Amino acid sequence: MLPADVLPALTAKARGAAHPRSAVCACTTQDTVLTDRADGTVVRHGDTVAKAHAPGTDPVELSQRLAVAAHPHLSGILLPPLGLTPVDLHGRLVTCWPYGTPVDPEAPENAPWEEAATLLARLHSTPPSTLAAGLPPMRGPAKAARAIARLQAAGPHPAAAPVLRAWSSLPAWARAEGPMPGAGALCHGDLHLGQLVRHPAPEGSWLLIDVDDLGLGDPAWDLARPAAWYACGLLPPDEWNRFLTAYQQAGGPAVPVDGDPWATLDVPARALTVQTAALAIVKSVAADRPLDEVQQAVVEACGRMLAMPEQLMPGDAK
Repeated sequence: MLPADVLPALTAKARGAAHPRSAVCACTTQDTVLTDRADGTVVRHGDTVAKAHAPGTDPVELSQRLAVAAHPHLSGILLPPLGLTPVDLHGRLVTCWPYGTPVDPEAPENAPWEEAATLLARLHSTPPSTLAAGLPPMRGPAKAARAIARLQAAGPHPAAAPVLRAWSSLPAWARAEGPMPGAGALCHGDLHLGQLVRHPAPEGSWLLIDVDDLGLGDPAWDLARPAAWYACGLLPPDEWNRFLTAYQQAGGPAVPVDGDPWATLDVPARALTVQTAALAIVKSVAADRPLDEVQQAVVEACGRMLAMPEQLMPGDAK
């Protein structure tokens, strides 16, 4: 979470970005904290948001990612930033963006699975050579490794053992300990439905947001979270099939058009399952409460991995 004395400065940054040429404000939506987590705080003023990125964010890599988001070749895929240079605000890098309408968590039946898949396919199919030079690696495996580090730092927990064993069974690249296979595709790095907004708000086209993990890597990683949810029984088969079919029909390169997609999805889906389970335990320890039913299901999926060496066994989804 952002320190209390920094939040007013971030709010002022959002207000200033919303009114760069005038001090007069007639916005119907005033200052609102949209997100306040350790990995990022987002404040909205009118049609503008300001984001304080995670402590320790590399300014060069963030600038490279901003340049990609603003590139004309990715128009209609990524939400473009309002500037290409992050600003240091009390030790946190801050960027500004147009506001977009997020996915409604209270209406899961309207989740834009097809739109998300099509945007991913277009992103993965964009030749990196046409974009900014020197793109950093996609940070998906690094985020998974950070989740494991947080789990280990949280102290003993009865559910930790199967999660750590499942983690140790993954190949080095999925644990951020080696180069990724197929590392030539442009990837989002942290795809979930919270990473889509409609712009212009409220009824514009769906676009991908959050470039913190954007970079070159294995495109299968961007399909791994919904694949893991499906394999754990947390995503209905119909929604998974809608997502996968739309990606294939849009020419996405991460999986074959025909045949078994799990040949490429298996390892990333395992890694995202482990990451999700690790963070669930960390939150459980911090709140001093037991795992809920969904969190327990993910931990149990980690336990099944070692008994199913060939793949995550999506057909056994609950």
